[in-house]
Amino acid sequence: MNVNDIKTNPGQIPLGISNRHIHLSAADFKTLFGADAEPTMHKPVKQPGQFACKELVTVEGPKGVIKDIRMLGPYRGTTQLEVSAADARKLGVEPPIRDSGKLEGTPGVKITGPKGSVTLTKGVIIAKRHIHFSDKDAAAFGVKDGQEVCVVCGRGSEREALFGRVLCRVSDKFLLEMHLDIEEANAACVKNGDAAYLA
Repeated sequence: MNVNDIKTNPGQIPLGISNRHIHLSAADFKTLFGADAEPTMHKPVKQPGQFACKELVTVEGPKGVIKDIRMLGPYRGTTQLEVSAADARKLGVEPPIRDSGKLEGTPGVKITGPKGSVTLTKGVIIAKRHIHFSDKDAAAFGVKDGQEVCVVCGRGSEREALFGRVLCRVSDKFLLEMHLDIEEANAACVKNGDAAYLA
C-alpha cells in the first residue's frame, strides 16, 4: 500500500516507518552530485511536498561506513543525517535523540557522492519519535504542538508496545502520520500503514 493512499478511521493514526536517510542543503548537494545536478524523485512520501530521491550517498564515521543512504527532498537549510542506534554504533558516533533540525551538539560524519565529499562538523541525529498532525487533526485528538503523548502500536498483537514521550508536531502543512524508526517498528512488529492509538 502506498502511504499516500492510507485512509484513517477516527482515533487511528497511520504509521510511517523511517529507515536511515539524509537531508541535504543545496550547497552540499552540489558538492556531492555536481554543480548542474538537481534532486530527482524516486517516490513521494506522505508528508506534502516531500519525496524520496534517487540520489544515494556513502557516510563514513570514525569506526565504519554505510553505503547507499537515500536523500529525502526537497533541500534543507542544513544537512542532517538520521540514523538508527545500530547505525550509529557501526559509524562510531553517539548522536542524541532529537527533533528534526535540532542539531547543536550533534556529531558529524564524512559524506561522499559521485562528484565530491563533504565533512560535517554536526548534523547526525537519532530522530525522536513523533506524530505529524494537521491543525484539524490536532483539535480532533486534543493535542498541541510540542506536547508529548503515549502511543500504543501493534494493539492486540503479541508484540503490542506502548511508546512514551512521543512528540506532537502540529502544522497546517502536515498530514496525520506517526513516525517510528525501523528499530522501534521492529520491536512492535508493525509496518507502514498500520494503526497507532493514543494511550
